[in-house]
Amino acid sequence: MPRARASLARLALGLALLALATTAAGPVLIHAGVASALPGFRIFSLGLLASLPALLFSLAALVRTRGAAGRPGRAHALCAAVVSASLVALLIALALPARRVPAIHDVTTDPTDPPVFAPVERPIGSPAQGGYPPENAVVQQSAYPELAPIHVSLPPPQAFDAAGRAATALGWEIVRSDPETGTIEATATSRVFRFVDDVAIRIRADGEGARVDLRSCSRVGKSDIGANAARIRAFAERLGGEG
Repeated sequence: MPRARASLARLALGLALLALATTAAGPVLIHAGVASALPGFRIFSLGLLASLPALLFSLAALVRTRGAAGRPGRAHALCAAVVSASLVALLIALALPARRVPAIHDVTTDPTDPPVFAPVERPIGSPAQGGYPPENAVVQQSAYPELAPIHVSLPPPQAFDAAGRAATALGWEIVRSDPETGTIEATATSRVFRFVDDVAIRIRADGEGARVDLRSCSRVGKSDIGANAARIRAFAERLGGEG
């Protein structure tokens, strides 16, 4: 019986460490250039999901090794429980925001007349290659009512320059800039998984000032977990400080 308990504890620890290694491997492989964003994220997600059975085995091992303080089996069970519970907590922390936002990945400040992307080279199937999905309008207005055109007191040429500075300050890479049409296009890359999102900025005259509209969309996935809306809010705050 003691051997069976110790074996269960070792199994739990092995599963927990395997889940931890798999979770860490996703971002590491992405930044090492071995895997692209989506495969790396899937590896990361697989590791987090593996922590669920690891936690169950860990709890079973803790129950089976109770009263065996100081023995290797108990130590293995405790270590397995700590590692797997931490991963499960991370899984929950990442999953909860996804449940609070709609499953869309293309948002704009002007759903009735969204900025359009120029036909430049992008991955096949990228949402930026097509138009803004009209069905997103009602959904995003309900979920993100604060997203609206940005009005600044600067005339369009100065607003254009300010928009470019704001995009650069936020770490976006400007891929197209056309002062004549008042349009800027950029890409925003996430730090951990290196997901690339496309952003279109449009500046138009608005009385004595200018009106700035954005469209931000992710290249992969069905839900952006609110990332594109957060990006537009950050830009609006940054641009507001400019003018």
